[in-house]
Amino acid sequence: GFIISTFNTSIQAPLRPGLDFTGGTQIKIDRNCDSNCEKINTSEINKILSKINLEDTSKNIPKGNLSRSKVKILDGGKSLIIRMPYLSDAKSYEIITTLNPIAGPFKEGSQSVDKIGPTLGKQLLRSSLASLFFAFVGIAVYISFRYDKIYALLALIALAHDVIIVCGLFSWLGIVMSVEIDSLFAVSLLTIAGYSVNDTVVIFDRIREQNNNKKLTSLSEKIDTAVSSTLSRTLFTSGTTLLPLLALIFFGGSTLYWFSISLAIGIVIGSWSSIALAPSLLSLKEPINTNKLKLIDEENIE
Repeated sequence: GFIISTFNTSIQAPLRPGLDFTGGTQIKIDRNCDSNCEKINTSEINKILSKINLEDTSKNIPKGNLSRSKVKILDGGKSLIIRMPYLSDAKSYEIITTLNPIAGPFKEGSQSVDKIGPTLGKQLLRSSLASLFFAFVGIAVYISFRYDKIYALLALIALAHDVIIVCGLFSWLGIVMSVEIDSLFAVSLLTIAGYSVNDTVVIFDRIREQNNNKKLTSLSEKIDTAVSSTLSRTLFTSGTTLLPLLALIFFGGSTLYWFSISLAIGIVIGSWSSIALAPSLLSLKEPINTNKLKLIDEENIE
């Protein structure tokens, strides 16, 4: 997904960047209609937008690239979201006035215009990447001091696994459904990282406690016992966390929709990696018992 998205001419990045990172203007309009809204389609709106001159010489704002403009129809046609290149306030409200004959009437005072400059967008992107990097470093340092280095390595592998899978899924969503990532997506990745490493640390801590259990001799037995004792805790914690996220997905509206989905996916994948991936990789540290293998071979021969 990352490779296809990078070579896609309309994206040119591993993930489709949203307005927060690219800069531009987002116009949200609520239509003044009840359950029976007159149907409109994006092609008609795009035709009108293509005829508008975006150049604003008084503000020294050049004409933007209309090929990157997007129109979304939400809530069964009750709302419109238009994303365009960076515009002045006058041009933004000119677009709203121009669309009124075809998409109106609009609710009074329902129009909102959000603007982010290209420079600020790049700063947000750099800040998001830096926050993810330092989060990884901080987690690695903490686990290295509290546990053995092998535990820190496995926790980071599990953490990278969770973040990469979530990013990979959103890369495909950006290709197939034109889903864009924004600053909320970066927040969800940081939340997933903290949640995932918390589950992993709990299981590693229980494995360390089993080292004092003289009844268990092999590392695999200690890992199985530790995972079994924390399984119900992990499932209950993940389940209760998913409940409010499901409520946000179905009833939270468009603003938090993809943020909630990314968090829900990350929690499910993070729980799986904490239960299955990290302990399984830790079991590889156990040396092979050659005497046991010989006994198994002799039994098979007989």
